[in-house]
Amino acid sequence: AASGTAIIEDMGAEHIRTGCPIVYTSADSVFQIAAHEEVIPLDELYRICEIARGLLQGEHGVGRVIARPFRGQAGEFVRTENRHDYSLEPPGETILDRLVKNGIETTGIGKIKDIFADRGIIHHIPSKNNHEGVARIREVIESERRGLVFANLVDFDMKYGHRNDPSGYAAALQEIDKEIPVLRSKLHSSDILFFTADHGVDPTTPSTDHSREYVPLLVVGPQVCGGVNLGIRDTFADLGKTVAELLGVSTQGFPGLSLAEDLLRKGDQ
Repeated sequence: AASGTAIIEDMGAEHIRTGCPIVYTSADSVFQIAAHEEVIPLDELYRICEIARGLLQGEHGVGRVIARPFRGQAGEFVRTENRHDYSLEPPGETILDRLVKNGIETTGIGKIKDIFADRGIIHHIPSKNNHEGVARIREVIESERRGLVFANLVDFDMKYGHRNDPSGYAAALQEIDKEIPVLRSKLHSSDILFFTADHGVDPTTPSTDHSREYVPLLVVGPQVCGGVNLGIRDTFADLGKTVAELLGVSTQGFPGLSLAEDLLRKGDQ
């Protein structure tokens, strides 16, 4: 097994010579297609990935097809920020779908739209790194847009976790820490801000793959109780159910247990 960056380094020169894309798979359900941006233009790489997505269905289905553009010279290849994910459609109704059906606005920042295969997201706001992601979150809060804002800060996973860079990871955490007071100061009286992750990607392990571990869940907002231990949850679905309940949407038929009652100050429910 080898990391994606190692594969690009090993196969990049042949790719430039032949013009053939680099195709590889990951430990999780991912099929990746890499190409130098000066050899295969982005639009063509995306078209190739769309074809692959159409083929990798049913018994050959994989969770995601990922376009992995890169640039540079042999020995100095670097991935660009023009990655694009093509996901399988969710197999059933999601909380996002339910929110939209009930007239709740949903905004996806970063690759959220890609993860859910364009489903359940009304407004898509691009962002290519942590800095842009936080800036877009801040702008949406200031715009007083209602509903759910769902953002992905991609650098923790892509730049530092998978690259086994604990120093870079720590510095990125410190940068986000500095932004939290700013975001909190802009929250409206009914806003609630959740910080969490969908998986681990420990930069100190020998592997460059996702790591299996508990992820954080931090919740702040003017109406949120302080000092509440939410405990170890049985499922990530608890958070989806919480969001729907807080937005006044029925969660009938969905798994999980809502945290809303534990989070809200008495009298604010």
